[in-house]
Amino acid sequence: MNNPIILMLVIAIVVVTTLILVLSRYKKCPSDKIMVIYGKVGSNPDGSSRSARCIHGGAAFIWPIFQASEYLDLTPLSISVDLTSALSRQNIRIDVPSRFTVGISTEAGVMQNAAERLLGLKLNEIQELAKDIIFGQLRLVIATMDIEEINTDRDKFLEAVSGNVETELKKIGLRLINVNVTDISDESGYIVALGREAAAKAINDAKKSVAEADREGAIGEAVAHRDQRIQVSLADSEAIKGENNAKAQIANSDATRRELEADSLRRAVTAEKIMAAKALEEAYAAEQAAETARALREKATLEADVLVKAEIDKRQREIAAEAEAEQIRRRARGEADAIFAKMEAEGRGMQEMLVKQAAGLSEVVKAAGGDANDAIRLMIADKLEDLVRVQVEAIKNIKIDRVTVWDSMGGKNGAPTTANFLSGLMKSVPPMQELFNMAGMELPSYLGKTAAQPEAAPEAEE
Repeated sequence: MNNPIILMLVIAIVVVTTLILVLSRYKKCPSDKIMVIYGKVGSNPDGSSRSARCIHGGAAFIWPIFQASEYLDLTPLSISVDLTSALSRQNIRIDVPSRFTVGISTEAGVMQNAAERLLGLKLNEIQELAKDIIFGQLRLVIATMDIEEINTDRDKFLEAVSGNVETELKKIGLRLINVNVTDISDESGYIVALGREAAAKAINDAKKSVAEADREGAIGEAVAHRDQRIQVSLADSEAIKGENNAKAQIANSDATRRELEADSLRRAVTAEKIMAAKALEEAYAAEQAAETARALREKATLEADVLVKAEIDKRQREIAAEAEAEQIRRRARGEADAIFAKMEAEGRGMQEMLVKQAAGLSEVVKAAGGDANDAIRLMIADKLEDLVRVQVEAIKNIKIDRVTVWDSMGGKNGAPTTANFLSGLMKSVPPMQELFNMAGMELPSYLGKTAAQPEAAPEAEE
């Protein structure tokens, strides 16, 4: 019986504890604070990781282990900025005491900047950080304006200060609530002189109004009281005297103001001339450096062009020479191959011809019964007609227009002289035996033999 009850109690305690834990992780953000949830908070629409999630005027569940939260206080911060010796556009230093009221912005993007840059800082630390930004931007605005604009057109001055300061404060998550400039003064007394000028002008206007009223009253009194003409004249004289004194004071004030303006203008012109001279000097130095660099670059470019062109020409000549040499080698190789092929073909033809001649000679020898002499005789008999034709050709071109024979029958052995002439003519043809001898051959015996020379008789012995 006790075990089920204890189990139910344990379950109830676990459920209650879990509920309390869940409720404790659900946090609400007060209206004067910004709740910053950091840890695993998802990603931005562009896919980048998100550093924190800011909530103002709502509630959110804080996942344990993965997330944590802190608060940013929206309490306004009043910052006293006593700016001194700020340089205006006229190069006159002025003092601008002012008070700025800032606070953490609840704008979506600016609130994210505050979560990233101000979370964990105390209010005095945030105040000092904002004060440094305000000092810089206030000096920047004053440097772009004249003293007359700052002193007379306060709305324009405050608008420029508010625009510059708020733009910079948004970068760290703050917004500008209020700006209050209490008073403006300068070291040279320029603003005081402007005030005196305005006061003198007001006094003069008042005196002028009084004099006009007196003049009108005097005219009325003169018309009404002719008896008091002398007194009115005296009053008029006094009024004129007062006017002259006032005009003299005005002239003195104008002269003082013009002197101050001339001095300020002189200093401003001097400063502008000095700055212009420095700017020209720096510009000349920059131009000289640029010209030097340009000359070096042009020199390097020219050298590179000349060297590259020379290298390209050299390479082209080498390639052309190599190509020409290769063509000469190919042409020589082709001519050598052609000569070799021609000689080889002629050798093969001559070899073939000699082989055929040898084969034919072998057949002739076989036909002659194996006797080489008989074979030679057969070959000579075959060529005999050609040999005779050669002998005939030797005398064929001898031109004999006319032959007159006076035969006295005085030839040898009773032969006619004509017969001796023909015999001598035939003897002028080289004998066939000598023709064969010149050819290195021997005349066949059936064609005739040379007569044997008689042997010389032996000398008689003494």
